[in-house]
Amino acid sequence: MEAIIRTGDGGPEVLQLGEVPPPQPTETQLLVDVHATALNRADTIQRRGGYPPPPGESEILGLEIAGTVSAMGSAVDGVTTGDRVFGLVGGGGYAAQAVIDYRMAMPIPDEWSFEQAAAVPEVFFTANENIFTLGELSADETILIHAGGSGVGSAGVQISHHAGAKVFVTAGTSEKIERCKALGAVEGINYKTTDFTTEVKRLTDGAGIDVVLDFIGAPYLERNLSILKTQGRLLQVGLIGGSTAEINLGVVMRNRLKIIGSVMRPQSIAEKIAITQRFGERWLPKLKRGTLQPVIDTIFPLAEARQAHEYMEANRNFGKILLKVK
Repeated sequence: MEAIIRTGDGGPEVLQLGEVPPPQPTETQLLVDVHATALNRADTIQRRGGYPPPPGESEILGLEIAGTVSAMGSAVDGVTTGDRVFGLVGGGGYAAQAVIDYRMAMPIPDEWSFEQAAAVPEVFFTANENIFTLGELSADETILIHAGGSGVGSAGVQISHHAGAKVFVTAGTSEKIERCKALGAVEGINYKTTDFTTEVKRLTDGAGIDVVLDFIGAPYLERNLSILKTQGRLLQVGLIGGSTAEINLGVVMRNRLKIIGSVMRPQSIAEKIAITQRFGERWLPKLKRGTLQPVIDTIFPLAEARQAHEYMEANRNFGKILLKVK
């Protein structure tokens, strides 16, 4: 089958279209003919030699798929060949076929395209788990979402706003800030021209923020803590800027702050099934009705995975970058 393979660890140029053997489903897995997949920052880290897949998962990049079921294991229940499904995978999305545990595969709504479905799992799962399951954001609280124009950012803005919270974002352009406001953010801060800590204190009259969702890591850690209210929560879901930082633990203790780290890929199948169910119960009906929308920036053909990675690493996208497989 066709798949994107890596010729080594490095820049986007190591990604090439090639031929590999198709995966074989276990007794609880579906074999899916992939029609669309999506890029995530984790893919770029794995491409450079970091963030390896969990044991037993495909070395091929790609953490979410949408397609049709072509075969299945003996223990699969409630799924038939030809069903349109989408969901989160541990790897293997950049390929003509991939496998997914049937309990993590969700039916694609009839009115959705494969591309719409592929834009949902990683970003909405990540946003929901962190903001609500771990961060316990409530309707009367405030949240600052860094990288508001990213896939997780655009999902997080929508679900936080829908839940009744007051949403602030950071982004690198005025255009991205305006688009975040259209999704439900009340204010946006251009991190390239403005110190977000100063601006947050101004916008909140010095009160600060209840929850911060951060993808940057080390360079933002101390500043994130400085804007949290008493009993505030910092949700660390990315380390784009680095993983090592020094902080004043006195601030954490005095203000009873929580620093919560989270990464999706290494979690067990049981945990991922529970994450899928929580998302499905709370947000999938609203996505089906169009109350919430997966935000798609650009769709590249599978053969142009290298160009898609270059596009992502230039921070040109607002929302998801997809790969059309067939």
